Amino acid sequence: MYSNGKNVAHSGQGRLAGNLIAFAVFFILFLGCLYSLSFWTLENAWIPGISCFVLAILAFGVPQHILGMSDKNPSKTASQQD
Repeated sequence: MYSNGKNVAHSGQGRLAGNLIAFAVFFILFLGCLYSLSFWTLENAWIPGISCFVLAILAFGVPQHILGMSDKNPSKTASQQD
C-alpha cells in the first residue's frame, strides 16, 4: 500500500526478535493458564479458576488490545484520503 508516495505496508518488517519474545512470553502465560486448571477440585475451585481467568486475559487481551494497535497511526494508512 502506498500513501503520499511512501510504502506503508511495513507490518512485521525488522521486528522478528521482538515478535518472537512477545510470542514466547504470552504463550508461557497461556500454558500457565492451562496448568492452573490442574489444581481444580470441587473443594478448591476459586483460586485455580480466578488464576486461569486472569492468565487468560493477560495471554489474549494484552496482545490483541495493547500490542496490536500500538503503532497504528490513522494519518499514515492508505485508506486515509488527503
